[in-house]
Amino acid sequence: MTADTPQPGSYRLTAVLSGLLVLLLVVGLAFVPVPFVSWSPGRTVNVLGDTDQGRPMIAVSGLSTRSSNAQLRMTTVSVTTADGRLSLVEALASHLLPHRDVLQRDAVYPTGKSAEDVRADEVAMMDTSQRDAVVAALRAAGQPVTEMPMISAVTVSGPAYNVLVPGDLVQKVDGTAVQSVADVQRAIRKRSVGDTISISVLRDGSTVTRNVVAASSRNDPRTPLVGITLSTGYRYAPTVSFGVPGSITGPSAGLVLSLGVYQTISSADLLGDLKVAGTGEISPDGTVGAIGGINEKIAGAQRDGAKIFLVPADNCRDVRSAPGSMTLVKVATLKDAISALQKVRSGADTKEIPHCDPS
Repeated sequence: MTADTPQPGSYRLTAVLSGLLVLLLVVGLAFVPVPFVSWSPGRTVNVLGDTDQGRPMIAVSGLSTRSSNAQLRMTTVSVTTADGRLSLVEALASHLLPHRDVLQRDAVYPTGKSAEDVRADEVAMMDTSQRDAVVAALRAAGQPVTEMPMISAVTVSGPAYNVLVPGDLVQKVDGTAVQSVADVQRAIRKRSVGDTISISVLRDGSTVTRNVVAASSRNDPRTPLVGITLSTGYRYAPTVSFGVPGSITGPSAGLVLSLGVYQTISSADLLGDLKVAGTGEISPDGTVGAIGGINEKIAGAQRDGAKIFLVPADNCRDVRSAPGSMTLVKVATLKDAISALQKVRSGADTKEIPHCDPS
């Protein structure tokens, strides 16, 4: 053997080193963040039960209320957080495991938006959902609800900043009663830049009157403005509060929260001892809107013992399978949900109840 002939041991060493290098490369790539998020079944919460602190999840004052033996569960999705990152291994596992989905990150979290902004948006959506749930439930129960113009935002550094606040219900402008957003806008436009405008609002149950000096619009210096954004608000006598855990945000609990309020204030026991879960946005008029993660929510509800699941009508096409022990009820409105649950309790033929047919 000459000096130029490689020794057998050197071949083995090269092979071992090459294998280790490939292994390290594969392991490294496996944990590289990828632009996806994972959805999996999250927790469910019985809105007819108590919070972790022992307080009712739904508390109503100003009306007669009832306790309930039923379960009415809001459902959630466990999702990669806005400031979290999914690795390649985690993405592949979520793709292969049952009851999980992998989605493009920018389809869930808008590009350029901070985790704090995403969280703030989701909290705001839950707040709106709770307010709309109360209005829809009161209307369904025959309780009076009055629409009023509401201040939904106040421009920072604008004339009304620290004078009027979001949530104020506008009653009068310059002493004249207003009934709608358009009424308020017309009353302000009648004034001139520099005028002092008197605005009376309902705040925390009391009427307060504040003066705002009209500024000029950037688009038209002759147009007066006070720096408020208006939307339709609602006035009603009862006080309703929720104990939803702070970790649960977004709009998709609206339907279940509204049903929970209805069950609590209704003269008739809607649910008895049923075990119901569901999801769906709610509008003040009771319209139920589609949501994301329907299959993960159904799986979470089945895991926690629900026998009936309320599915927004527009989500039926997204349902992949129906657990054998669970009935998937199709609902387009709060009234649909109430009617379906009444039929279930009465023992009606299941053919009379609208169902989702999984694709």
